[in-house]
Amino acid sequence: MALVTLASGSAARRVMLLNAGVPIEVAVSDLDETQYKTAARTNHDSAEMLALSLATAKALRVSATRSTIVIGADQVLECDGIWYEKPHNLEEARAHLQTLRRRTHRLATAVACACEGKLVWHHVESPSLTMRDLSDAFIDDYIEAEGAPLLTTVGAYFFEGKGAQLFETVMGSHFTILGLPLLPLLGFLRQSGVLAS
Repeated sequence: MALVTLASGSAARRVMLLNAGVPIEVAVSDLDETQYKTAARTNHDSAEMLALSLATAKALRVSATRSTIVIGADQVLECDGIWYEKPHNLEEARAHLQTLRRRTHRLATAVACACEGKLVWHHVESPSLTMRDLSDAFIDDYIEAEGAPLLTTVGAYFFEGKGAQLFETVMGSHFTILGLPLLPLLGFLRQSGVLAS
């Protein structure tokens, strides 16, 4: 099997790919996302368009210096027209969870593959998740249990583990909710000869 490069520092994405038997190396893109987000807001782009733009830019940037297939991925949380950023501190994480409770949000999740500086494939999915009516006490206990790692996620939660208790219903792939549309990506890697068919 040929090696592929993951242009993401996400531990969840790395573990998903390794568990699925995809041979990877990690090369984190140093992309400044600010200009992409500003342009997306100016152009009134959808969350899906922004996620795909970021995933593509990451894959292209890393692939410019590699001959392997490079996987870029990104995820944008959208709720009632508002895009959520990763919280800067645990108090902001608490505010995010308080705002999202009793509401349905989407996780616009994009994956893009590039090789030698050219985009060769992309895919976008948007699972929807409805949070239950969380009590403030439950939110406080959850934040205390998870701690600072919550600051690495756009929704201030980890869907895996205790984070599953935050939700009333979810629609969409478990893998995509964790940050990567894995099954379509595996299909592309098989078509490309990276994985055995």
